[in-house]
Amino acid sequence: MNANLFARLSASIASPDATAIETITGEHISYADLVARTGRMANALAGLGVKPGDRVAAQVEKSVEAIVLYLGTLRAGGVFLPLNTGYTPAEIDYFIGDAEPALLVCDPARREALQATADKAGAAMATLDVRGGGTLMEAAAAAAEVFATVNREADDLAALLYTSGTTGRSKGAMLTHGNLVSNALALRDTWHYSDRDVLIHALPIFHTHGLFVATNVTLFSGASMIFLPKFDADLVLKLMKRATVLMGVPTFYVRLLEHGTLSPGTTRNMRLFVSGSAPLLAETHREWLARTGHAILERYGMTETNMNTSNPYDGERVAGAVGMPLPGVELIITSPETGQHLPQGEIGMIEVRGPNVFKGYWRMPEKTAAELRHDGFFITGDLGKVDERGYVHIVGRGKDLIITGGYNVYPKEIETEIDALPGVLESAVVGIPHRDFGEGVIAVIVTTGKVSLSQEDVLKSLETRLARFKLPKRVVFVDDLPRNTMGKVQKNLLRETYGDLLGA
Repeated sequence: MNANLFARLSASIASPDATAIETITGEHISYADLVARTGRMANALAGLGVKPGDRVAAQVEKSVEAIVLYLGTLRAGGVFLPLNTGYTPAEIDYFIGDAEPALLVCDPARREALQATADKAGAAMATLDVRGGGTLMEAAAAAAEVFATVNREADDLAALLYTSGTTGRSKGAMLTHGNLVSNALALRDTWHYSDRDVLIHALPIFHTHGLFVATNVTLFSGASMIFLPKFDADLVLKLMKRATVLMGVPTFYVRLLEHGTLSPGTTRNMRLFVSGSAPLLAETHREWLARTGHAILERYGMTETNMNTSNPYDGERVAGAVGMPLPGVELIITSPETGQHLPQGEIGMIEVRGPNVFKGYWRMPEKTAAELRHDGFFITGDLGKVDERGYVHIVGRGKDLIITGGYNVYPKEIETEIDALPGVLESAVVGIPHRDFGEGVIAVIVTTGKVSLSQEDVLKSLETRLARFKLPKRVVFVDDLPRNTMGKVQKNLLRETYGDLLGA
């Protein structure tokens, strides 16, 4: 059997005339049309010199044609490399130099700035704009619809996604056809997805969440998606009248909660709200449930593994927890120092094993060996615990662990206490150099603006709830926390900004 994701997808299509993608301009692309478009795209890519195993890099705006490019690349046997549209030419230069793609696809407006980068890497160039124009689409329009999907094994590469690179150089995670298909099918079953579902797709598609979770799960279910260029709270609320699923980052839900029209009536037709890519505040979870009657389903994944866990579809969705391992996924907690398994309830390093786990880091055998054990378990870099009911709780990244005076401090524990204080919207806790303790704890807080808060107020509230060594040495109030494109707080920037605050 051809293990190519596209071959698996096309074989699963039960209703070719059903709508796969709907645009905000009212265009309806059927499954049959999507297959035809990918055929033309695969032929165009082959005509541009793309061979099985070649990388196709794409820095393009979100559009239906960008999805066709993704699927057409896989159909042609290529390896898809999506690039954040916010990356500068200097940043793109690193990714292209490292991945050495056969083809670089970009917006026409970026072509001149990226031409030298493509030339240096020996990559051909083509353009694709948000309206479906550009040289690539001209080639596809002139190509035939019929294309024999290239045979791929489950272990062959389907995509190369670079990690955010908050520390050191970005790493290219090698994801196989087997990785992507297994995860899409596991999520489809876990979330009870069917051909009756309509997804509001408001996520970017250069990331695991929007490209693999939202898109693959929807298509493998025979469902449809309303494709939005970006998140628009007003539009999303209107679309809920005829949609059934929303997948988003926590910021989506915070923005929707600011609308006075959000209510059980507004969300009456919806059956599932999923949150991921960044931690969802327990307060947001509780407020959403109170306002709509729906409990947000939080899950946990990463670039290297796709999704690992999910709160249950049927059963309690616990605020602050990311649920249980998905079918086929094993999750253990180990000692960061020794790698030994830790008992239930203890905090340690999260490791996962399963068909979702990537093949390794592109051209980084030493890094792969350091993080991917011989027995198949991947060391995620996330610290967490498993409670008595089997729910997984994330307490922070390993690199965010604070060691102060010889004691381990987990930022999430302090953030949870601070976030519960009246007048606090959200917080981030980091460790910065301290002359006496090695590292000192500081808290960076965003307030609601409705309650007056001072450092003394915060510390007084915390001193009866936290051990003294966990208490912040300083409290900083800011308007916003720095975030990346997927909503994750960039603690590395906070450490840089406030690194001298304690005068170490």
